[in-house]
Amino acid sequence: MDCPGGTAQKEGRERERWGGKRGGRKGGGRKRERKKRRRREEGERERGRWKEEEREWKGQGQPWKGQGNWGPEDAPGSGWPPDHAPATLLASALTLLFGALTSLFLWYCYRLGSQDIQALGAGSRARGVRGGPVGCSEAGGPSRRGPGDPGEGPRTEGLVSRRLRAYARRYSWAGMGRVRRAAQGGPGPGRGPGVLGIQRPGLLFLPDLPSAPFVPRDAQRHDVELLESSFPAILRDFGAVSWDFSGTTPLPRGWSPPLAPGCYQLLLYQAGRCQPSNCRRCPGAYRALRGLRSFMSANTFGNAGFSVLLPGARLEGRCGPTNARVRCHLGLKIPPGCELVVGGEPQCWAEGHCLLVDDSFLHTVAHNGSPEDGPRVVFIVDLWHPNVAGAERQALDFVFAPDP
Repeated sequence: MDCPGGTAQKEGRERERWGGKRGGRKGGGRKRERKKRRRREEGERERGRWKEEEREWKGQGQPWKGQGNWGPEDAPGSGWPPDHAPATLLASALTLLFGALTSLFLWYCYRLGSQDIQALGAGSRARGVRGGPVGCSEAGGPSRRGPGDPGEGPRTEGLVSRRLRAYARRYSWAGMGRVRRAAQGGPGPGRGPGVLGIQRPGLLFLPDLPSAPFVPRDAQRHDVELLESSFPAILRDFGAVSWDFSGTTPLPRGWSPPLAPGCYQLLLYQAGRCQPSNCRRCPGAYRALRGLRSFMSANTFGNAGFSVLLPGARLEGRCGPTNARVRCHLGLKIPPGCELVVGGEPQCWAEGHCLLVDDSFLHTVAHNGSPEDGPRVVFIVDLWHPNVAGAERQALDFVFAPDP
């Protein structure tokens, strides 16, 4: 048994121990409180110092802030240090400089492209690209150059190459193999004077393109069916604009002067450009043109309109400017004795039906009927060759864009 004195001593030691611990704990809590208080005071002093500095540089005024000027640092709630304002001004100056350089570059590209288009348009007109249907030249008669005559070929070839390179820089060379070879290789498969051939496009020969004097109707089924279904409306439009074609009366508005003896035309589209006055006078024909999928409406090779051939008239052999197009002839009035010979193959039109022709082949047109038979009238539309891909069409539309 423990003695009473020992028990009392033991309890005293326990009290001292626990009391000391409690005192130690109380001492540690006071230290933590003092540290927290010290941190709060330091934080308040730091915030006060920052506020004082902010009031100083806002009140004194900065060299970049003149009177009446407002900067980003003046926005409500803004606390930007002064070093940020010059960086902002520098970024704005660089942005303006970049915009000015970009505008200058775009203007230069536009100017260069416009000069190329004007030069190409002049070369195209000289080569008869803007000729009307069935080989009538715009220059006052059929072209006197023989098939394959190089003429301005080298000059035009250089312009085509330049325009094609400009297109590739803006877009891509992808899918441009045939167009690139056409631009580099000249206008025809056997270029040069004295070379005989039945297919001699005068300006652009697209290689590896299936060609035949007469193209199957199924190759352009949609456009053929649309034109044939529009036959009554187109014939009605021709009746509204036709005249006696005798030459004794003044030429009606919209009709071109006789480009060859007995050859007249009224064009709704000429060299890829719409003729608004003629389109308004022929609403049915214009509506049909707008519904076509393959119409070359944005290309100097594209024409559309009425072609009239009087009895006894004959258009001697010629070749069109390119094999990338197919000419669709919709017969409107076909008297006896009319004939179309393409590549040595004779054909004849039929009223209300379409005939697809590759006019890059040597072709002749004749009306051997009597004066009582009346004129031969066809509605002619230039369509894309069905084997010319979409990317190639886009590139050729860029290269042979209509004159501005």
